[in-house]
Amino acid sequence: METIDFYDAVVIGAGQGGVPLAVELAQAGWKTAMVEREHVAGTCINKGCTPTKTMIASARVAYLARRGADYGVNTEPVSVDLVKVRQRKRNIVNSWRSSGEQRLTNAGVNLLMGEGKLLASGGDGTHSISVRMNDGSIRELQARKVFLNTGARPHPPDLPGLDGINYLDSTSIMELESVPEHLLVLGGGYIGLEFGQMFRRFGSQVTIVEMGGQLLPREDEDITAEITKILAEDGIELLLGSTATRVEQDNQGKIYLSLQNSAGELQIRGSHLLVATGRTPNTEDLGLEEAGVQTNGRGFVVVNSRLETSVEGIYALGDMKGGPAFTHISYDDYRIIRTNLLEGGEATVDGRYVPYTVFIDPQLGRVGMTEREAKSKGRNYKVAQIPMTYVARAMETDESRGLMKAIIDADNDRILGVAFLGIDGGELMSMVQIAMIGDLPYTALKDATFAHPTLSESLNTLFMSLDW
Repeated sequence: METIDFYDAVVIGAGQGGVPLAVELAQAGWKTAMVEREHVAGTCINKGCTPTKTMIASARVAYLARRGADYGVNTEPVSVDLVKVRQRKRNIVNSWRSSGEQRLTNAGVNLLMGEGKLLASGGDGTHSISVRMNDGSIRELQARKVFLNTGARPHPPDLPGLDGINYLDSTSIMELESVPEHLLVLGGGYIGLEFGQMFRRFGSQVTIVEMGGQLLPREDEDITAEITKILAEDGIELLLGSTATRVEQDNQGKIYLSLQNSAGELQIRGSHLLVATGRTPNTEDLGLEEAGVQTNGRGFVVVNSRLETSVEGIYALGDMKGGPAFTHISYDDYRIIRTNLLEGGEATVDGRYVPYTVFIDPQLGRVGMTEREAKSKGRNYKVAQIPMTYVARAMETDESRGLMKAIIDADNDRILGVAFLGIDGGELMSMVQIAMIGDLPYTALKDATFAHPTLSESLNTLFMSLDW
């Protein structure tokens, strides 16, 4: 008879919510197992934030080196060794990954490398999990609580011909050994823009194809218009309002992408194709239906505001439950569950801020409402807005592209949201988010004394613009 291992908690998926949760549960005295089929630390460290931002940093060095003459510094012709860029990325990823494994070991978590699957509940308040270990063996587990944190992966569109070509996604593009001659990017979201600008700076010709009428469709039009201008200045070709209808690859490896837009039909040719049109959850092999866990039409796990699924004792964290797919949201999911299960709290996802930064250059930092959202909700609002050319520090560093925008509640002077497109826009956004968390009126920042010349003092200028 096969042995069944009993646990207080089993965490399936070692992502940014799952790892700290497993550690905290184990340190609180819960017998805890972590099931992970590939890499500890999830998408962020292995395939997302850490590797992409590492490579973006390399691309920015190439960009600044080419601009040396703008600062009175003469530089030699710039070339990019993509193999060394890739190795630098791999080194940093491996360092963070091993750190996560060590945290689990030190906390006493039993790390099982394999693929977990929920089984039908026995009705006694425990949950059964079958684990197909990476060595081929099978382990049977039972647990009082189960936490799902299996993340998501790139989702290719239903595009005729795509199955027959060697296309890239957000993971495989970071493993290239040489710079593409002409990179075609399908999708104008933050993934497409970050990689498009990165490889333009590495030396590729880049064309970005977006089905909608604007890049980053959730942003206000004035923000995306400025982003479009910046990317065009960088030499990126942008085809908006263009739907891909077919893709083909010839015997020499050239890729031909057929498009339909308001001008009719056209075909563009490139050496490589990056597909950046969305992501799908890693839920199809989890046994959710057998266990009675409800999903929506796209396969995302349905949870309530406390992150509880439709089955008592089973929870879901991070990207697999839909909604904002950000590392910091997954981490906050862990904090909500920790608060409720270990501290007897009543934490929920209701009302939490969802800040994010798009790591194009200059950065776009966003938190709170857009102007479009404020208008649709009937809010009485006013807008503070300045170009980055009004910011002394931006001018001194010759990084003056972009703009700053804040949405203010006209009835109580509270800040509803900001969009900062500029040098270190994510850091400036975070400063304002702190003010929003503290429920400060915009006048507190308008009248604050910030050091000169820093980017922070631009908040004085931004909010003073309401009086002009």
